Amino acid sequence: GLVIDGRTLEHVLHDSLQNIFLELTEKCRAVVCCQATPLQKSVLVRLVRNKLQAMTLAVGDGANDVSMIQVADTGVGILGQEGMQAVMASDFAISQFRHLRKLLLVHGHWCYTRLTNMVLYFFYKNVAYVNLLFWYQFFCGFSGTSMTDYWILILFNLLFTSVPPIIYGVLDKDVSAEILMQLPQLYMMSQ
Repeated sequence: GLVIDGRTLEHVLHDSLQNIFLELTEKCRAVVCCQATPLQKSVLVRLVRNKLQAMTLAVGDGANDVSMIQVADTGVGILGQEGMQAVMASDFAISQFRHLRKLLLVHGHWCYTRLTNMVLYFFYKNVAYVNLLFWYQFFCGFSGTSMTDYWILILFNLLFTSVPPIIYGVLDKDVSAEILMQLPQLYMMSQ
């Protein structure tokens, strides 16, 4: 691991040392920056995001973390004693730091799985409808007549675009939360 304080980080973030610092951080399993200014936090997140082409997650609990949370791809605000600024600027809010593990491993896995299946569902829905239109054109001799009334098309899209995603989003859990917490490697498999 690497632990770096704000004064050292000020020197490292100069253009001449950025690439060397990033090479060092890639070899570490954990990098902890302590006593950093809000500007240093946001610059560091932006540096990792742009230079390493990595997905970034910023976690903060106060007003000094707002710029870092806003620069990151995903921001998590912790409701703390310092106020609500981090929570208001974040994508997700948790009440305690210990809930971050469940947010990432359980809800992150379920979100990846649901999004993947919903993309496949929307392709299936649209291919089924276009396929129906295609074969109908052979039946009517490519005359350009409409197969359905507009209200049927609206009802079709309303039913098949709103109801299944809601039901699927609420009820689909491919693996239970307990198993996902015990086997963190399942998160990588969902990606």
